[in-house]
Order: sequence, then C-alpha cells, then structure tokens
Amino acid sequence: MPSLTEAIAVTLPGVLAGATAWCDHPAGLEVARVGGTKNPDVPAITALRPDLVIANEEENREPDLAALRGAGIEVLVTEVRTLDQAFTELDRVLRACGATSRPRWLDEAEREWAAVGAAGPEEPRRAVVPVWRRPWMVLGRDTFAGDLLARLGTVNVYADHPERYPRVPLEELRACGADLVVLPDEPYRFTAGDGPEAFAPLPAALVDGRRLTWYGPSLAGAPAALRAALRRPVPGPS
Repeated sequence: MPSLTEAIAVTLPGVLAGATAWCDHPAGLEVARVGGTKNPDVPAITALRPDLVIANEEENREPDLAALRGAGIEVLVTEVRTLDQAFTELDRVLRACGATSRPRWLDEAEREWAAVGAAGPEEPRRAVVPVWRRPWMVLGRDTFAGDLLARLGTVNVYADHPERYPRVPLEELRACGADLVVLPDEPYRFTAGDGPEAFAPLPAALVDGRRLTWYGPSLAGAPAALRAALRRPVPGPS
C-alpha cells in the first residue's frame, strides 16, 4: 500500500526491505519492488527474508497472504475505512515496525482533523465522487475517502449503495441530485480537461487524490487542502 509505505519510510528510514511498484512516496525511495497489491511476487518477497509484511484487507488477496505465512513470514493485515481507523492502524503499524514513539506528522494530522470536528459542520453539499472512467465508478458505502468528505460537509450521494465502489452509468450519475462532482487525480487522473465536461453544468471540485485517499503523512495538511478545493469548484463547462 503506497500510503503505508510512505508512513513507514518517513517515520523509520531504512526499515523497508521492499515495496510495491506503485509506492512512489517518499520521492527517491530505493527498495526492492515486488509487484503490486493484487499481484505480489511472493517468491521475491520471501527472498528478501523480511521480519514482517504489512498488508491491507481491501487491497491484498488472502491466497497471497496465506502463501507468505506458509513461508514463515509474519503478516500484519490492516483495515482502514474511516479516519479514526486510519489513526489507530497507523500507530499499530509503526510500532510493529519498531517505532518507540508517535511521529510528529501523526500528531499534527490528528490535531488538524480534530479541529475540523470542533468547528462544526459546514453547509452540507451533496456530491458524486467518481474514482474511475471507462467504465464510470464512484465512491459507495463505507470508504475512507467518503468519511473524510463527510467531515468536511460533503455528503456522498452513493454512501448508502450496497457496493463500496459501484459502477454507475453516466446518465444515472448526472441525474443523482448532486450539487457537486468531486474529481480526485487518482486512481484515475481527472483533470480540468478530462472529467468536468461529463457532468456539465454541475460544478467540479478537482482535488488532490493523495490528500483524499491516502492515510499517512499526507493527512497532515489535508483538511485545509481539501476544504480549499471543495470551496472553489470549477464551473461546469457550458
């Protein structure tokens, strides 16, 4: 998981033996690359002889984790679907990797998000939040990004959908009654020229996907960055 890789690398430099091919933070991270979360190179991981493998219940497949355990490797599986879970799991992961105290960025992130709650909710907005195009996929129920948006007064229209990342036809998305479309730049890279035009004349908030979907050092500063983007949406193309 890129989020967890960044959290460990920033807090405990030199501890990581390997990471996925998609782990691009912090910049210049030089460790062995062992595939992706859905297609890890289990023999390559085993050859590194790690003391611990950090996994995620949403991103990693149980057969791969079972293979690692079968090779005698300890596996710590995280579950993060809310901000509160993120803070708890980050502390657990970092301590499992050898941290003896909480990093400053984690304390800063908790303070910033606590201040959001203490300030009370903003005027609520109803939003649709695509995460992929061709086919269109959106945030559904029980997602970390949805929890962050809700704390900032942006209610996900599909928060009660039976699926966590449902595929929804564009025509339905346009008619869902949203006040706003929130377009992150990952996992699909939505931009001013790729995304807003599909929902015109609905205004579009282009947000930093790392601030919205990653749980790690990017959580510090995320409330201000996300709030600024949500408050200044791009007008829908005419």
